[in-house]
Amino acid sequence: MTPFGKRVRELRAAKNIQLKQMAEDLQVSSAYLSALEHGNRGRPGPGFVMQIAMYFELIWDEVDDLKELAQLSHPRVPVDTSGLHPKATLLANLMAKHIHELDEETITRILAEMGFDEGE
Repeated sequence: MTPFGKRVRELRAAKNIQLKQMAEDLQVSSAYLSALEHGNRGRPGPGFVMQIAMYFELIWDEVDDLKELAQLSHPRVPVDTSGLHPKATLLANLMAKHIHELDEETITRILAEMGFDEGE
C-alpha cells in the first residue's frame, strides 16, 4: 500500500464509504481504485487527486497533504545519483536491494532520521 492509498482508505473508513461506491461516484473502476490504494498503479495525476479531495470535502491543508502523499507514492521510484557523492549511489543501490528486508520499526527510524514525521 502506498502512503496515498493508505490515506484514501482512512478517509473512506472515516466516512464509512465502500471502495465500490467511491469508484462509482468518481466514475472509475473499483479495480483501478483498489490498485491505486495498494500501489499496483503509478501515482495518481493531479486532477484525480483534486477529485478525491473534493469528494471528501478536504480543506486547504488536507488537500496539500494529499497532494504531497500522491507525489510520494510512486511504487517504482527512480533515483538519480549522478553528480552526487559515491556513497549516495551506494546508499540508493543498497536501499533498492534490501528495502524488502527492513521491518516497520527500522523504516520508521530511517524516516525520522530524514526528518519525516509519520503524522505528516
